Amino acid sequence: MSARYRVLFLCTGNSARSQMAEALVNARLGDHWEAFSAGTQPAGYVHPAALAVLAERDIDHQGTSKSMSHFAGQAFDMVISVCDAAAENCPFWPYGGKRLHIGFPDPAKAQGTLIEQLPVFREVRDAIEAQVLPVVEAFSDSKDEEPTVNGARHHAHDLLK
Repeated sequence: MSARYRVLFLCTGNSARSQMAEALVNARLGDHWEAFSAGTQPAGYVHPAALAVLAERDIDHQGTSKSMSHFAGQAFDMVISVCDAAAENCPFWPYGGKRLHIGFPDPAKAQGTLIEQLPVFREVRDAIEAQVLPVVEAFSDSKDEEPTVNGARHHAHDLLK
Protein backbone atom coordinates (compact mmCIF):
# COMPACT_ATOMS: atom_id res chain seq x y z
CA MET A 1 0.00 0.00 0.00
CA SER A 2 1.30 3.46 -0.82
CA ALA A 3 1.65 6.13 1.86
CA ARG A 4 -1.60 7.33 3.39
CA TYR A 5 -2.57 10.77 4.59
CA ARG A 6 -2.81 11.19 8.36
CA VAL A 7 -5.62 12.98 10.20
CA LEU A 8 -5.91 13.65 13.93
CA PHE A 9 -9.31 14.35 15.49
CA LEU A 10 -9.25 16.37 18.72
CA CYS A 11 -11.84 17.07 21.38
CA THR A 12 -11.98 17.19 25.15
CA GLY A 13 -12.73 13.69 26.45
CA ASN A 14 -11.80 11.54 23.43
CA SER A 15 -14.68 9.21 24.29
CA ALA A 16 -17.28 9.86 21.59
CA ARG A 17 -17.02 12.47 18.78
CA SER A 18 -13.32 12.16 18.01
CA GLN A 19 -13.50 8.37 18.39
CA MET A 20 -16.41 8.14 15.94
CA ALA A 21 -14.62 10.41 13.46
CA GLU A 22 -11.46 8.29 13.71
CA ALA A 23 -13.40 5.07 13.18
CA LEU A 24 -15.48 6.41 10.29
CA VAL A 25 -12.46 7.74 8.39
CA ASN A 26 -10.50 4.52 8.90
CA ALA A 27 -13.48 2.42 7.80
CA ARG A 28 -14.63 4.52 4.85
CA LEU A 29 -11.44 6.22 3.63
CA GLY A 30 -8.79 3.83 4.92
CA ASP A 31 -7.26 3.24 1.49
CA HIS A 32 -5.98 6.82 1.50
CA TRP A 33 -6.22 7.95 5.13
CA GLU A 34 -5.07 6.83 8.56
CA ALA A 35 -7.07 8.48 11.33
CA PHE A 36 -6.23 8.97 15.01
CA SER A 37 -7.95 10.74 17.89
CA ALA A 38 -7.03 12.35 21.19
CA GLY A 39 -8.36 14.69 23.87
CA THR A 40 -7.21 17.41 26.22
CA GLN A 41 -8.80 15.63 29.20
CA PRO A 42 -9.24 11.99 28.14
CA ALA A 43 -12.17 10.23 29.74
CA GLY A 44 -10.20 7.00 29.93
CA TYR A 45 -12.77 4.99 27.98
CA VAL A 46 -14.64 4.95 24.69
CA HIS A 47 -18.35 5.53 25.36
CA PRO A 48 -20.34 2.29 24.88
CA ALA A 49 -23.00 4.14 22.86
CA ALA A 50 -20.33 5.39 20.44
CA LEU A 51 -19.18 1.81 19.91
CA ALA A 52 -22.79 0.65 19.52
CA VAL A 53 -23.67 3.17 16.80
CA LEU A 54 -20.42 2.42 14.97
CA ALA A 55 -21.30 -1.29 15.09
CA GLU A 56 -24.63 -0.40 13.43
CA ARG A 57 -22.47 0.66 10.45
CA ASP A 58 -20.47 -2.59 10.66
CA ILE A 59 -17.47 -0.79 12.17
CA ASP A 60 -15.67 -2.66 14.95
CA HIS A 61 -13.72 0.20 16.51
CA GLN A 62 -10.93 -0.78 18.89
CA GLY A 63 -9.93 2.75 19.90
CA THR A 64 -8.74 3.89 23.30
CA SER A 65 -9.20 7.25 24.96
CA LYS A 66 -5.84 9.04 24.95
CA SER A 67 -4.23 12.41 25.54
CA MET A 68 -2.98 14.76 22.85
CA SER A 69 0.49 14.30 24.36
CA HIS A 70 0.42 10.74 22.99
CA PHE A 71 0.94 12.26 19.52
CA ALA A 72 3.29 15.13 20.46
CA GLY A 73 5.69 15.97 17.67
CA GLN A 74 4.01 13.72 15.11
CA ALA A 75 3.16 15.11 11.70
CA PHE A 76 -0.40 15.06 10.40
CA ASP A 77 -1.80 16.26 7.10
CA MET A 78 -4.97 17.46 8.82
CA VAL A 79 -5.94 18.16 12.42
CA ILE A 80 -9.67 18.56 12.99
CA SER A 81 -11.24 19.66 16.27
CA VAL A 82 -14.75 18.28 16.68
CA CYS A 83 -15.80 19.82 19.99
CA ASP A 84 -19.02 21.81 20.14
CA ALA A 85 -17.57 25.03 21.55
CA ALA A 86 -16.18 27.73 19.29
CA ALA A 87 -12.99 26.66 17.56
CA GLU A 88 -10.85 28.92 19.73
CA ASN A 89 -12.04 27.02 22.82
CA CYS A 90 -11.15 23.65 21.36
CA PRO A 91 -7.78 21.93 21.61
CA PHE A 92 -4.92 23.59 19.77
CA TRP A 93 -2.42 21.45 17.86
CA PRO A 94 1.01 23.14 17.59
CA TYR A 95 2.76 20.56 15.38
CA GLY A 96 1.57 21.55 11.92
CA GLY A 97 -0.93 20.25 9.43
CA LYS A 98 -4.05 21.83 8.01
CA ARG A 99 -6.18 22.78 11.03
CA LEU A 100 -9.97 22.82 10.83
CA HIS A 101 -12.85 23.02 13.27
CA ILE A 102 -16.02 21.10 12.54
CA GLY A 103 -18.06 21.19 15.74
CA PHE A 104 -20.63 18.68 16.96
CA PRO A 105 -22.67 18.53 20.17
CA ASP A 106 -21.23 16.17 22.77
CA PRO A 107 -23.38 13.02 22.76
CA ALA A 108 -21.69 11.86 25.96
CA LYS A 109 -23.80 14.48 27.76
CA ALA A 110 -26.99 12.64 26.78
CA GLN A 111 -29.07 11.56 29.77
CA GLY A 112 -30.84 8.28 30.38
CA THR A 113 -30.06 4.64 29.78
CA LEU A 114 -27.76 3.47 27.03
CA ILE A 115 -30.82 2.71 24.88
CA GLU A 116 -32.16 6.22 25.48
CA GLN A 117 -28.77 7.75 24.57
CA LEU A 118 -28.44 5.90 21.25
CA PRO A 119 -30.52 8.37 19.15
CA VAL A 120 -28.25 11.24 20.23
CA PHE A 121 -25.15 9.25 19.30
CA ARG A 122 -26.69 8.25 15.96
CA GLU A 123 -27.41 11.88 15.15
CA VAL A 124 -23.79 12.89 15.85
CA ARG A 125 -22.41 9.85 13.98
CA ASP A 126 -24.52 10.73 10.95
CA ALA A 127 -23.46 14.38 11.12
CA ILE A 128 -19.79 13.36 11.26
CA GLU A 129 -20.31 11.12 8.22
CA ALA A 130 -22.06 13.91 6.32
CA GLN A 131 -19.70 16.76 7.25
CA VAL A 132 -16.26 15.34 8.02
CA LEU A 133 -15.82 12.59 5.44
CA PRO A 134 -16.37 14.91 2.43
CA VAL A 135 -13.89 17.45 3.83
CA VAL A 136 -11.23 14.81 4.42
CA GLU A 137 -11.82 13.29 1.00
CA ALA A 138 -11.67 16.71 -0.70
CA PHE A 139 -8.38 17.47 1.04
CA SER A 140 -6.68 14.39 -0.39
CA ASP A 141 -8.18 15.12 -3.81
CA SER A 142 -6.67 18.63 -3.70
CA LYS A 143 -3.09 17.58 -2.97
CA ASP A 144 -0.55 17.35 -5.75
CA GLU A 145 2.24 15.66 -3.79
CA GLU A 146 2.57 12.67 -1.50
CA PRO A 147 1.10 12.70 2.00
CA THR A 148 3.09 12.65 5.23
CA VAL A 149 5.47 9.72 5.08
CA ASN A 150 7.30 8.34 8.12
CA GLY A 151 6.82 11.59 10.02
CA ALA A 152 8.26 13.79 7.23
CA ARG A 153 6.02 16.57 5.93
CA HIS A 154 5.63 16.82 2.17
CA HIS A 155 4.17 20.20 1.29
CA ALA A 156 1.72 20.81 -1.50
CA HIS A 157 -0.81 23.53 -2.18
CA ASP A 158 -4.06 23.21 -0.30
CA LEU A 159 -7.21 24.14 -2.16
CA LEU A 160 -9.29 24.15 1.03
CA LYS A 161 -7.81 27.41 2.31
